[in-house]
Amino acid sequence: MPLTKSIFRKNCIKKIKNAPKESRYYRNAMINRRLMSELKNVKNAKILFYYPLSFEADIRKTLNKMRKNCEILIPFMQDSSFKIVPFRLPLKRKNFGIYEAGNTIRNINKIDIAIVPAVGIATGIDGRLQRVGFGKGMYDRFFAKLKKRPYTIFIQPEICFTKEDICDSYDIACDLLLTPKIAIRPRRYVG
Repeated sequence: MPLTKSIFRKNCIKKIKNAPKESRYYRNAMINRRLMSELKNVKNAKILFYYPLSFEADIRKTLNKMRKNCEILIPFMQDSSFKIVPFRLPLKRKNFGIYEAGNTIRNINKIDIAIVPAVGIATGIDGRLQRVGFGKGMYDRFFAKLKKRPYTIFIQPEICFTKEDICDSYDIACDLLLTPKIAIRPRRYVG
């Protein structure tokens, strides 16, 4: 049976949720170290962070450090996608168990860096590192609305990777993939 995106997604989520709980602190520390190393010279930038679910990589340590020098933004669910709002407390638990900041009337449509959770990564034949997410397509729809593509970092708590061409053309690709054990930059591609 050929590998499909939904089968791959299901396998990746299972792998992430079944990862040893005892090493979660270590994995999160390694991801935060790698992410801080990547962002250490970034100042005065607009950075989109995700606020982690219980099984996603916990990047709150980096988020809090970057608040000193950058404008931190997080998703605010809206219809079948989201808009971005400034990170400010208190956060409220909303759909899918996601924590969100309050809504804003500001229309923020330019970001410099996007830090995005990934369930799985597929390279296909062109070498791009395309995201397999949770299946709702929210990040894909959001990125399609942006005028300029930001520098994009995918975060995975456990590497889940395939060379099969299972992604669609609209699935977002990254400039850097970070996991607790490795950091991968994609081969350059035309397109």
